Amino acid sequence: MSAEKKILTNLIVSFIIGLLVGAALGVYLIAPLLAPPPPAAPVELTVFSLWGGAEEENFLKCLKAFEEETGIKVKHVHQTTEGLMVGVPSQFAAGKSVADVIIAPWPAWIRSLAKEGHLMEVTDLIDPTKYPKDYIDLVTVDGKIYAAPFKAWAKPGFWYKKSFFEKHGLKPPKTWDEFLDLLEKLKNIPGIEAPIASGDGVGWPLSDITEAFIINRGSPDLQVKLINGEITFTDPEVRKVFEELTDLIKKGYFSTPDEWTAQIDKLWNEKYGIYFMGNWMTVMPQVKDVNDLGFFPFPEAKGVVAGGDWVIIPKYTEHPEEAKKLLQFLAGPKGQEIMVKQGGFLGTHADVPAEAYKPADKAVVDFIKTVKVVPDLDDAIGGDFQLTFWDQLKLLWVDPGALDSVLETLKDSHLKTLGKE
Repeated sequence: MSAEKKILTNLIVSFIIGLLVGAALGVYLIAPLLAPPPPAAPVELTVFSLWGGAEEENFLKCLKAFEEETGIKVKHVHQTTEGLMVGVPSQFAAGKSVADVIIAPWPAWIRSLAKEGHLMEVTDLIDPTKYPKDYIDLVTVDGKIYAAPFKAWAKPGFWYKKSFFEKHGLKPPKTWDEFLDLLEKLKNIPGIEAPIASGDGVGWPLSDITEAFIINRGSPDLQVKLINGEITFTDPEVRKVFEELTDLIKKGYFSTPDEWTAQIDKLWNEKYGIYFMGNWMTVMPQVKDVNDLGFFPFPEAKGVVAGGDWVIIPKYTEHPEEAKKLLQFLAGPKGQEIMVKQGGFLGTHADVPAEAYKPADKAVVDFIKTVKVVPDLDDAIGGDFQLTFWDQLKLLWVDPGALDSVLETLKDSHLKTLGKE
């Protein structure tokens, strides 16, 4: 081969090699741009609620069903009352939220957060006609809905151990006189520390029995008037109810207040005879045999406190679309039926089937249909009054002679919170 041909051949080979190297380099540089992006990290929602123990276990089953249906992971974080009431607003004030979804039982608190601009509106996420009107109205601000009703609950009356009553020949009372007679009989049974267990903690179990007296020894309208600020705690009708309650405390019919779940243990161990508590009593782990758990309404009942738990979405969630899906699942019949079937839970959605309820829960549902349903007083008013109400009832229980000062303090806080000073 001549020298010229060799040079030409080498040039051609070099050119081809250059093209191939350039092409390879181009592919190397462009490939990352053409390759599909790496899969996004799976979304995990964080949910805050007050539920622990059996209630939490039941709720986790509901959340698992949501995960299986949607593929969205959910982590539940049990909160204390203070954790929600104090911790959450502090986060919101900083424009942040650990929780993507929050379940809370305080409509006044929810309305306050909504007015401050911290919550997403849910008006278009639910069908309000599927829920009791009061449950929607309580979380509506300026015509916009800011929470979805998830759970209904009721505080219908007293719970007792059936075998204990049978052993001592006791019967659930139907009249007020029969109730007073029962208290006296219980007081004289050896081993009984007090006829009625007094639950405490942050104070709300004491408020429940107090409200039952306001509603049933007074009237359901008396409770409503207090909520609306039409009357206050020094009103003669209200004072009369408190005097009757205080008289029973003085007679030793109520126990010394103690942590409310520990009081269930003592009820089951026959240290107390009866305990005023909500329908969630049927799923409390301290109740060793739910078939041995009896219930009777407040004697001569005129009304009952019923309330709920609402689902809210903080405006600061990083996963708004996924949070909306969870809210709709919890507020819908599918999520609520899962909860109802496990007991201790009353649904709010109209499409939850009646046959899903356990017998004890169905009994409560049937009872509350026979009386007037009114809101929880301290939950409805909220604010500083709620904490004051709890604290002053603790004082009344340990020092019933402080009734006058208790009513005056409640009056001042009541009117101030409602802006009626």
